[in-house]
Amino acid sequence: MKNFKKLGVIGGMGPEATALLLNRVIALTEAHDDQDHVPLVVDMNPQIPSRLAALWGDGGISPVPALTEMTKNLEGMGAAALAMPCNTAHYYAQDFMSTSTIPLLNMIKLSAKRISKLGKDTRRVGMLASPATDKFNIFQDVFDGYGLTCIFPENEADVLSLIRRIKSDGISPELADGLSVFVKELESRGAQCLLVGCSEFSLLTATLSSSLPIFDSVDLLAQAMVEFSGAKLKPAKDALRFT
Repeated sequence: MKNFKKLGVIGGMGPEATALLLNRVIALTEAHDDQDHVPLVVDMNPQIPSRLAALWGDGGISPVPALTEMTKNLEGMGAAALAMPCNTAHYYAQDFMSTSTIPLLNMIKLSAKRISKLGKDTRRVGMLASPATDKFNIFQDVFDGYGLTCIFPENEADVLSLIRRIKSDGISPELADGLSVFVKELESRGAQCLLVGCSEFSLLTATLSSSLPIFDSVDLLAQAMVEFSGAKLKPAKDALRFT
C-alpha cells in the first residue's frame, strides 16, 4: 500500500467548485490503479454562511465558527493538511486555522508564488475574481510580497451577477461569453497575465481564450495537494491546459 498523506477538503463553497477541485486532483495525478491516487476526506457543507454577505456587512453571519468546526472535524479524520476551494473564504483563514495543528494549502499564496516565477512580464495580473477580494485586498495583500499588482474589472455589479448566475444556473455558453467580456477588458487595460481567482469562474476556465498566460487558482491548489500527499504529479504539459 502507498503511504500517502491524507488531505482534508473544506467544501461546499460552492458544491460544483468543490467537485471541480476533486476532479482536478484526480486529473493531475499520474496513476495506474486506485492505490496511486490521493487519499481525501471531504466535508461538503453548503450551509456555511455566505462569505460575501458577511464581508459586505449585509447582516450576514460570520462563517468562521462553521469553518473552525469543519477544520477540527477534518483534522480528527486524519487529514495532514487542508485545502479550501473558495478564494474569498481565505480572508478568514487566520481566524479558523488559529487552533489547528495542520497547515492550510493557501490558494492565494500558491497563485502569487506561481505567477511570480514568470518574471517581470507578468507583474500586472488581470483578476477574474469576486469584487470582495478586491475591496478587502485578499489577493493584493499577498501579491505585494511578490511584486504583483491586481487589476480587477471595473463593473463590480456585473462580476457579482455572473458569479451568482453560475451558482444558480450552472455553466452555459452565455455565461462563458460573459466571462470573456471581462477577459477582453483586462487585456485592454494592460494585464500581462490572467488569474481565475473565483472557483465559480474556474468552472469556465476551459472556455477562455487569450494571448496572455492564464492561471487558475483551483488548478494550482490541486497541484499542491498532489505534491503534498506524496502521489506522483503528471508532467505539466499533460496535466494543465493553461500555464
